[in-house]
Amino acid sequence: MNRLGFLLLILCLPSLSLVAQTKKKAPAKKVAAPKKETPIKVESQAEAEIHWLTIDELQTKMAANPKKVFIDVYTDWCGWCKKMDASTFSNPELIAYMNDNFYCVKFNAERRDTFRFMGKEYYFDPAKRANTLAFELMGGKLSYPTSIIMEERYTNPQPVPGYHDVKEMEMIIRYFGDNIYKSQQWPDYQKAFTPKWKSTNEGPVTPPAGH
Repeated sequence: MNRLGFLLLILCLPSLSLVAQTKKKAPAKKVAAPKKETPIKVESQAEAEIHWLTIDELQTKMAANPKKVFIDVYTDWCGWCKKMDASTFSNPELIAYMNDNFYCVKFNAERRDTFRFMGKEYYFDPAKRANTLAFELMGGKLSYPTSIIMEERYTNPQPVPGYHDVKEMEMIIRYFGDNIYKSQQWPDYQKAFTPKWKSTNEGPVTPPAGH
């Protein structure tokens, strides 16, 4: 395989009490107790946000149930990273798709602690001004934001650098999430792709503050 190019409970109004009316010289009629209403099942509301995991949570979930991985590599000072959070990652359809098809991790490329991932130790490298995991995932080409997409069990990490609006991100994650990459080359897929998700909160693409 080529390397990846990768919703009230509407209670019925309380039943009006039935009052037995007594007719003269006639026995009172027994009134059957009202039937209990069966609760109406409520469709779950649209998920409010992507289920971002920590590195430790990712490893626990992967061990129990392998799944593709999406890592959003960012920094606190990155304006484009904040714009992606506010626009792209807030889209309801994108949120639902990512939660269904990926384990998602938001990773600060400049985190200072030391941790283990896939049996290896990672730490902040002052010379690189980045955590060694970010440096490794991006192949040494540090750029923020960068989306890292992996197959199950962390295989074939594919870095996708830059800011992407909803349409672009839909194209990218569906290429991998729907396994289209296994049967179609990226250029052919890209030419034929038609976005289905409604884009909201995009606004003008201008350089955000702090970038």
